Amino acid sequence: MEEVGFSANSFTRSTTAGEKFSPLSLEQAQKASFFLQSFPQYCPTPLVSLPRLAEKLGLRSILIKDESKRFNLNAFKVLGSAYALGRILAEKLSLDSDKINLEALKQAMEKQGLPIITFTTATDGNHGRGLAWAANYLGHKAIIYMPAGSSAARVKNIAATGAKVIVTDLNYDQTVDLARREALKHGRMLVQDTVSKDHDQIPLWIMTGYMVMAVEAMDQLIDFGLTMPSHLLLQCGVGSFPASILSFFNELKGSAKPCTAIVEPSRADPFFESAKAGDGTIRTVDGSLDTIMAGLACGVPNPLAWEIAHQHCHFFFSCPDYIAAYGMRILANPLPGDPGLVSGESGAVTCGLLSALCLQEKFHVLRQKMGLGKDSVVLLFNTEGDTDPQMYRKILWDGAFPLPE
Repeated sequence: MEEVGFSANSFTRSTTAGEKFSPLSLEQAQKASFFLQSFPQYCPTPLVSLPRLAEKLGLRSILIKDESKRFNLNAFKVLGSAYALGRILAEKLSLDSDKINLEALKQAMEKQGLPIITFTTATDGNHGRGLAWAANYLGHKAIIYMPAGSSAARVKNIAATGAKVIVTDLNYDQTVDLARREALKHGRMLVQDTVSKDHDQIPLWIMTGYMVMAVEAMDQLIDFGLTMPSHLLLQCGVGSFPASILSFFNELKGSAKPCTAIVEPSRADPFFESAKAGDGTIRTVDGSLDTIMAGLACGVPNPLAWEIAHQHCHFFFSCPDYIAAYGMRILANPLPGDPGLVSGESGAVTCGLLSALCLQEKFHVLRQKMGLGKDSVVLLFNTEGDTDPQMYRKILWDGAFPLPE
């Protein structure tokens, strides 16, 4: 039976409030927020409180940023894609990228007669859908590569934006390499959220777009009489999402930063393996990366994300698929008085892990190490809704991937 893997980080260092320890800054996050707010589809996603679940788990508060509501695309990824495309187009049009908005961008494209650009990426689903939507909305094209075994529903949703979708017979990381090679060969614009030697600026723009979730969450905490979470549990694929959120909170609060944990699938857990090795060196994981958490099924980390995580994240977890399924069922079947949430496999794993940590006696010492208790305010991110409806029903209706006895 697969067990939850855990590693404390011996490299975590202190910061002071306002210290800029990465290219991802609060200033840049505000610029991304300004641009994304110019889309008519923009609206801050809800920050949902689950007081009955918090009471059940022995915590003060559980708050979940529900990204299933983002731009009607059922996931947060469009924040990064749309902002990156905005910055790319602004550069091509010689616009001041610090002050761009959607209307100025469209007017400049029409006035200057910008040729149609073909954007491309590799995706497990959500990033590709966000990129394809943004490219189509801005009058351009997209070619999206997907790994073997991709959900038919995710393929269909991307194709519905007008993009060309190519499902490969490769795993995710091999599909990323293919998309990169094809972009160079055919003159396409690669928009991938992994930093590499020849692809470093665009991933930063994508990650900056993700920070908008934290900008919104900090404003929304006030509605619950709170100023700062004590704990952040962040799911992790290539690492761009958790690194973005870590960057925001570390620069904002410095040494008063929340206790943070990165959470990965046990069959695609390079951050956990890197942390467990204990030498600060990045590791990779290969193979089929077979997990129901398709959005997290990555074996090659974003190097910048690892640099941020290994300096500023406190704990790393490797979770079997049944933890994600457990979280999905908890959120969809709330305790009386709590709202229900539709959360997909990648969106729910942190809720599943938090519940297991707090309710199962075998995690008693670990709870103490993490400082989880009656004063804890835990912030989670539901990063996707039911992006694979068939798998969602299989787990919720049929009870697939139950907790082990």
